[in-house]
Amino acid sequence: MDSTRLAVPNPTNYRFAVFCCSYKMELGSTPDHALALFADEAMANRYGAWMWPTTFEVVDRLAQSETTD
Repeated sequence: MDSTRLAVPNPTNYRFAVFCCSYKMELGSTPDHALALFADEAMANRYGAWMWPTTFEVVDRLAQSETTD
């Protein structure tokens, strides 16, 4: 693979985090980690609905920082 053709990802470009939320089905006792990051909220919701239709959540990673500014 020619790595010069791939841009280095910038984490600040990925505002929306998708969680599967295993706790909603009592499958986990530890906090869920984000399983995917997206720049676009609609795409994050489509992905979550496709992978975990009844339990997913999309979190805006910047929402908290915007309310404190």
